[in-house]
Amino acid sequence: MTIARSVADVLADHVVLEYEAIDRMYLNVYVPHLQAVGGVLGYLRVHRGQRFASTTAVAPMTEAFVRNVQEFVASEGIDLITFEKGQRKDDVTQAYLRKFKKTEGVLYVGKAQEKARVMRTERRRCSRTGATYPWIVESTAMVNQYYFYCVDEDFGPFFLKFCSYFPYNAKLCINGHEYLKRQLAKRRVAFEALDNGIKSCADPQLLQRLSDGLTAEKIDRLLRKWLRRLPHPFPARDRAAGYRYQLSILQAEFSLTQVLDHPVTGRIFFEEVIRENLDIGRPSQVSLVFDRRINRRTPGRFRTRVITDGVVPSLHVDYRKSRIKQYHKEGEALRTETTINDTRDFGIGRRIENLAELREIGFAANRRLLDVERIGHDCFIGEAAFQDMQKPVVVADQRAAALPKLSMSFQGAPKPVEE
Repeated sequence: MTIARSVADVLADHVVLEYEAIDRMYLNVYVPHLQAVGGVLGYLRVHRGQRFASTTAVAPMTEAFVRNVQEFVASEGIDLITFEKGQRKDDVTQAYLRKFKKTEGVLYVGKAQEKARVMRTERRRCSRTGATYPWIVESTAMVNQYYFYCVDEDFGPFFLKFCSYFPYNAKLCINGHEYLKRQLAKRRVAFEALDNGIKSCADPQLLQRLSDGLTAEKIDRLLRKWLRRLPHPFPARDRAAGYRYQLSILQAEFSLTQVLDHPVTGRIFFEEVIRENLDIGRPSQVSLVFDRRINRRTPGRFRTRVITDGVVPSLHVDYRKSRIKQYHKEGEALRTETTINDTRDFGIGRRIENLAELREIGFAANRRLLDVERIGHDCFIGEAAFQDMQKPVVVADQRAAALPKLSMSFQGAPKPVEE
């Protein structure tokens, strides 16, 4: 076996499976009308008919929601776990998944005190009359959060987390690779899992079509389905009046997985790529990778980070609040992954309806990073070969003179943007 010496060699000759997929997505679940003080005033004064706007009026809703959670746990015969500080929720979930035999259902409910954005009431005093009055403000507080860890027939494991305090914002976390595994299994297509990914598949074209089919509409349907099954903070009359949950993108990971024929191929290749791309985080390079104009006013730190987790190296490139991570996954595949933490870094809204446009940006960034590495790495190899041509060699005790030295100059090259 020969080890591939360049990015082009690896991508052309050693990739046995390649696919793009949404990886993890972390979504805000919120009622749009209740995210600002003005909307809360309208809810309390107009919808609920309160003479004075005060969040004490929604205290019975909070008590009813907590009571419904406890009744749900009892009726379903599932565990209610209080997470300890520093406890890994994923470890707890994996233990429950190993014992779960159904195709769909609730694994358990977790409870943890966490800081959350809330609406609360302050008592203020009128400077003219001295009378006190309630005043609603945005604030943060340490409140109970309820994690519903579930398994869906189409999406596999996911969780939905509710804040127990008004306006009861929630978070939805899904995994696109778990969705793919479920879809392949439902179609009885043979595949081999690779931790959080796919190592092999009997129908790679179908795999990519299924990945492309994970749309905003399907994610929204998942939310609606489980909101009907789980305890809901808002009563039916509120939902009928338009106080309904919507989705926005808090964090989205877009991955390119390239499974290699031999583990050593990827490991040696990737370590060499890291060495030759330590400047990939410079503004001029980041501009190429993310296809965004960068100037001195662009926020964020421009740097290249090489992180070793145990013995697995990874390359990180940052742009504003987003980043690209590249690593050798499970000794089997090259994983290039763009994580977008703020869609407005790319001039796109946060609503789930923007997912299609956002995925194009994420997948294109992965490809451009590989293109930059291909150009930089292959040029390095070409330069080494060029220098070898200018050195004398000895073959069978015969000395061959070197080629005459050549000089090359490049004029008019653009000056890189300074960090």
